[in-house]
Amino acid sequence: MKYLSEYRDPATVKKLTQAIASITTQPWRIMEVCGGQTHSIIKHGIDQLLPDTITLIHGPGCPVCVTPLAYIDKALAIAVQPGVIFCSFGDMLRVPGSQLDLLALKAQGADIRVVYSPLDALEVARQQPDKQVVFFGVGFETTAPTTALAAYQARQWGLTNFSLLVCHVRVPPVMQALLNSPNQQVQGFLGAGHVCSIMGYHEYLPLSEQHKIPIVITGFEPVDILHGLYLCIQQLEAGRFEVENQYRRVVRLAGNESAQALLQQVFAVVDRSWRGLGEIPLSGLALKPEFAEWDAEQRFAVDSIATQEPAACRSGEVLQGLLKPSQCAEFGKTCTPEHPLGATMVSSEGACAAYFRYRRETP
Repeated sequence: MKYLSEYRDPATVKKLTQAIASITTQPWRIMEVCGGQTHSIIKHGIDQLLPDTITLIHGPGCPVCVTPLAYIDKALAIAVQPGVIFCSFGDMLRVPGSQLDLLALKAQGADIRVVYSPLDALEVARQQPDKQVVFFGVGFETTAPTTALAAYQARQWGLTNFSLLVCHVRVPPVMQALLNSPNQQVQGFLGAGHVCSIMGYHEYLPLSEQHKIPIVITGFEPVDILHGLYLCIQQLEAGRFEVENQYRRVVRLAGNESAQALLQQVFAVVDRSWRGLGEIPLSGLALKPEFAEWDAEQRFAVDSIATQEPAACRSGEVLQGLLKPSQCAEFGKTCTPEHPLGATMVSSEGACAAYFRYRRETP
């Protein structure tokens, strides 16, 4: 961002917090969808600057956190195979599986490598044709296009020693699922700006209309979030429900149409299980049949692996906004970043990790 300091300017922050206080006449509960927004809110103390009547609810927008336990176990089962180089984003290495995590498996001798892009893994496969290279594709619509590009490029090159373990998920369906839940308490949303930079925000229009709820697309800096909250509360106080785009310097209605075309070429929309949330219809992306040759689940026959979530971990409630991390009895005790019970404590976008790092609250 060219003018980063402008979006962290204390005078602007004070002006926006005063503006929010001046228009707020009743209690409101607003969910920030993205884990990046959650970390910014907790790191900068944004929630503590707001009137007591405004409650911010942390949503399920941490892609590492919502990756189901079964996929972690699938990754472990693949990574332990002889001749396999398993590549992943760094956040995934500490996410606990049923017995251990990828980092522990690496310590035992498995060839597990941290990469910054699936295209890095693709290059490893080109350089080591005698090895089977697998990339763990997780994340929302933000990271899915690069996974799609890797699959497309592998097919173009005829690269037979490369495959993808794909567990990408989509944001609008999980918002729909939250709003359909009998426990839902959300009255307004702050939409994830980076997802909308790819997909646009036309999918949010029917969601807002159906549930009579305002959705404001925001960035991730304090001024972005506070401005988004102001716009959302302004709508709530006026009884309006629209989709607004606060993040206009990055997001447009149509999104990135080239990236969307690539996603449609490589992926099919499927039902997907979310860690702590269960199965959500049409919420996932999976490789289309024409890319089956590069599907690691089929190549290594791990598609039948199914596991149960640990009962002690309450990350599902955290991801639904039903529980603050500090309200969990295990928080900071049996569950820490060094010994996590769930992914929300180890991901860089996890709500539990944010509270542990920036705010040691007591229940």
